[in-house]
Amino acid sequence: MMPPVLTLAIPYYRGRKYIPRAIESVLGQDDGRWRLVVCDGSEGPPGDVRDLAEGYRDGRISYLARAGRPGIADNWNRGIAAAPTDLVALLHEDDELLPGYVGRMIAAADRYPEAAVLFCNARIVGPRGEPRFSFPDYVKGFFRPTRGGVAHVRGEAGLRAILRGNFIMCPTMCFRKSRLGARRFSARWRQVLDLDLTSRLLLAGERLVGIPDVLYAYRRHEGNTTAEQTRTLLRFHEERDLFETVARKAAEAGWPRAAAVARRVVIVKLNLAYCALRDVLGWRWREAGDKLRLLHQMLA
Repeated sequence: MMPPVLTLAIPYYRGRKYIPRAIESVLGQDDGRWRLVVCDGSEGPPGDVRDLAEGYRDGRISYLARAGRPGIADNWNRGIAAAPTDLVALLHEDDELLPGYVGRMIAAADRYPEAAVLFCNARIVGPRGEPRFSFPDYVKGFFRPTRGGVAHVRGEAGLRAILRGNFIMCPTMCFRKSRLGARRFSARWRQVLDLDLTSRLLLAGERLVGIPDVLYAYRRHEGNTTAEQTRTLLRFHEERDLFETVARKAAEAGWPRAAAVARRVVIVKLNLAYCALRDVLGWRWREAGDKLRLLHQMLA
């Protein structure tokens, strides 16, 4: 068995339909220097996902039993803490890795030892794994520095870039624990945990490095957390609150241009308008009205 270099942690909640694909995408990696830990945060029977994980009879796969009812941030942080390696990535239960993820991330970590976070590009897929076009994800790609090349995200310029359009797909990120230190995901948030953490890292002087390879399959479906929190507007409320927090911290750090971008919350307003338009086209009048009222408040 090859010594592990990168740990994949799957925070599990209720994606029993998709998690076998996630696990099998790890087993199908070209580079075998990985460990996998399934972090149970579900509300179902205790043995549900444990039996699945242990059923593979692979010594590289382990199961972490739930302790109480951990929230999203707690379960993500448990995955980082449980990793036996310095490099750790959070594979969402309904997503899949493409075969080169582990090898390319390890190579990038070796090449950029100063990076606290490494990330890659993602392919958007639907419930059955079919290609799916996502306009918001397409637009965010235009905010990525050095499109087609390695992106070095750091300092005020890096913070401005992710605030204009958060082009870092959360579950593609590979964290280096020795650079993270004690910084972890905040339990204050349910939707913007990733942007909060990356903003704090940048404000602390850390560097994020993105490689251009498409190494992750991100599944868009009506049952995923983002879709639910878009319907309830929670994501937009959290984004507004986070941008206000980052604006204040950026101003305190002497980064006025980043603070100005955060205060304008342009990308949040644009996404609200886009989602409202989709609701109108889908005859979802009540949902459209809720979003337009919130947009009006943010424009006032």
